[in-house]
Amino acid sequence: MFLLVKAVLSLVWAVCCVIPDWRSRCLPNACTLGGAAVAVVCAFGAGVDAGLASILTGLFAAAFLLLPFFVRAAGAGDVKMIFAAGVFAGPGMTLPLIFAVSTAGLILAIALLLVRKVDARRLRHYGRCVFDPRYDRAAGRAALPPRDSEACRMPFAAAIAAGLLIVEMLQIVER
Repeated sequence: MFLLVKAVLSLVWAVCCVIPDWRSRCLPNACTLGGAAVAVVCAFGAGVDAGLASILTGLFAAAFLLLPFFVRAAGAGDVKMIFAAGVFAGPGMTLPLIFAVSTAGLILAIALLLVRKVDARRLRHYGRCVFDPRYDRAAGRAALPPRDSEACRMPFAAAIAAGLLIVEMLQIVER
């Protein structure tokens, strides 16, 4: 019963995070930090040891997005959201959560590229920088859209929500 309540709470929270991220490419602190607070309360509802282990799971999941955050490929809201998702997922679910979020992110990125909601020029530029030694990097960089353009950013909250939903379903089916 506890897993089902936790799954419903995490699903409602994830939808509340996805909607503003999809519309404005911005995750409000009220959504991410509020969800983290609810996740911590749920985790400690299962016991002190489970609560502390869930917080560690959240920290490890957030560490997964730290490198993209430092190179400005992910926002701080994404890091806070994946921390809360890790706490909701619970102990021992770090790797399944990261794998599910990564897979959902890849599928979302491909879908957004196919429907032309995300500009592929930046991806093409980085690929040519790595694999084509004759490529003029300065001219290629000048032709890129601005980094803060909506066409360059992906609403990663949807991928985090999908990954969390997959992990929550796995936990319910396991028990």
